[in-house]
Amino acid sequence: MTGVSPFTLLFLGVVTEVGKNVTKFNIGDRVGVGVLVGSCKTCECCEQDLENYCPRIIFTYNSYNPDGTKNYGGYSDMIVVDQRYVLRFPDNLPLDAGAPLLCAGITVYSPMKYYGMTEAGKHLGVSGLGGLGHVAVKIGKAFGLKVTAISSSPQKESEAINRLGADSFLVSNDPEKMKSAIGTMDYIIDTVSAVHPLLPLLSLLKVNGKLVTVGLPNKPLELPVFPLVMGRKLIGGSDVGGMKETQEMLDFCAKHNITADIELIRIEEINTAMERLAKSDVRYRFVIDVANSLSQ
Repeated sequence: MTGVSPFTLLFLGVVTEVGKNVTKFNIGDRVGVGVLVGSCKTCECCEQDLENYCPRIIFTYNSYNPDGTKNYGGYSDMIVVDQRYVLRFPDNLPLDAGAPLLCAGITVYSPMKYYGMTEAGKHLGVSGLGGLGHVAVKIGKAFGLKVTAISSSPQKESEAINRLGADSFLVSNDPEKMKSAIGTMDYIIDTVSAVHPLLPLLSLLKVNGKLVTVGLPNKPLELPVFPLVMGRKLIGGSDVGGMKETQEMLDFCAKHNITADIELIRIEEINTAMERLAKSDVRYRFVIDVANSLSQ
């Protein structure tokens, strides 16, 4: 298949050829490939449609196939994938703005479903308003949750409320505002990838509240046990989702018209985009238009 690639090195496009044993897809179908292209298919995780936790998982990028060849992700004009790891892309989702859902979308959707963070009317805090966080706000609202965006950047308040649909905005480094929100949230999904304290977030939770972290800081975070015990609070983690759940997420986003906010670039603009990415100068994902870059 050929198409577009978000910076997470995923791939979306149209099926151009199928093998003789392929039964799920036909030439011309709109499809996508997420973060994995293989697993053992026989372990407990694979049998439970949790291929993303398979100990022999094969990632779409920087991973090796059983024959020793290396996967380089979506920086290409075509990709060949086992049909089990291909996703049907809904017709009403644009390929470019829908592409990051295969990473950011499933990364926040999966824990919200698993940890029961979907009860309409409950209060969800989304910590970090970047590539993951902005999608979490949209999905939270689609579940009928009251959503508060939590960020250290006050200038993001208008965008969080007026553009993304958050109900309120909380500046995480403002002691007075944080104090006023203590014990007001049922759930928090923490998308921050930098090292940060968990205690302020835990204090925002009600009794029986849940804090789920999906960011990946490069150093261990300090876990304060006292507020967990005194509030019967739960802290957990999550990593993308299996193929069945990822398809469910795509269908959910299509139903609710949820896409990522992106900047579409050509392949020759990638070095500039990488420089901007290092400065956090993107709202909120770069997507490479591979097909049109190569055709002109």
